[in-house]
Amino acid sequence: MIRFAQLSDPHIKVPGKRAYGRVDTATALRDAVQAVNNLRQRVDFTVITGDLVDFGTIDEYQHLYELLAPLASPYYLIPGNHDDRSAMRTVFDDHAYLGESEFVQYAIDLGGLRLVALDTVVPHASHGKLCDQRLDWLAETLSSAPSAATVIAMHHPPFKTFIGHMDDIGLLEGRERLEQIVTTHPNVERILCGHLHRAIDVRFGGTIASTCPAPAHQVSLDLSDAAVSQFELEPPGFKVHVYTSDTGIVSHSAHIGVWEGPFPFHDAGRLID
Repeated sequence: MIRFAQLSDPHIKVPGKRAYGRVDTATALRDAVQAVNNLRQRVDFTVITGDLVDFGTIDEYQHLYELLAPLASPYYLIPGNHDDRSAMRTVFDDHAYLGESEFVQYAIDLGGLRLVALDTVVPHASHGKLCDQRLDWLAETLSSAPSAATVIAMHHPPFKTFIGHMDDIGLLEGRERLEQIVTTHPNVERILCGHLHRAIDVRFGGTIASTCPAPAHQVSLDLSDAAVSQFELEPPGFKVHVYTSDTGIVSHSAHIGVWEGPFPFHDAGRLID
């Protein structure tokens, strides 16, 4: 059995700064790290699916590095549209898997589950793209281990969400070929994405593609092509995934924070009305 957490879109700024002048993303990430550490069953690793920082600066990544230091599990980083590959690699130089090539793409075997990271970033743009070079790498990587249970992690989701302003800056190139590649590899258990600051699930390429809630602000739930670009301070969250060879991946959404309970469903051997 393999358990792993997914965090996404922490949007860390330099110390003392708030996102949009309002959101304390640093405190939110501290709470998220504590929530992962406090899970009843410890996770084997954590994947963070992009928008790690807000402006892609060295100072922001140094702050992120400090905030992630208490995380009890190994963690793996995926770049998002707010990230800068060079600054990310400079600060996280102990994360050798980030590599030195143009794109931050890697495949890691994690004790029975393979994590394949895809880079959807278009520098200085909000939308995502998967060019032929990136997709050729994916096809070769998946073909090299056709029987290995695999999770693909990427920032921009390859599907329509019906939140208009987010679809305008979604994965605008490469989704059709991505779907073709995934369809030919039934060992792909999940495609895990960020960017949306919400939990969304859809069938894609014969598997399930999903997005993850954020540890701070969430994108407003407005299923309109004309949806205004807005966020809300809904309960923050993350995901916990469990893999076994018998079940495949089972995914749970978890809230971050201190909540009343747990309480028993029974009292003195009787069901409580």
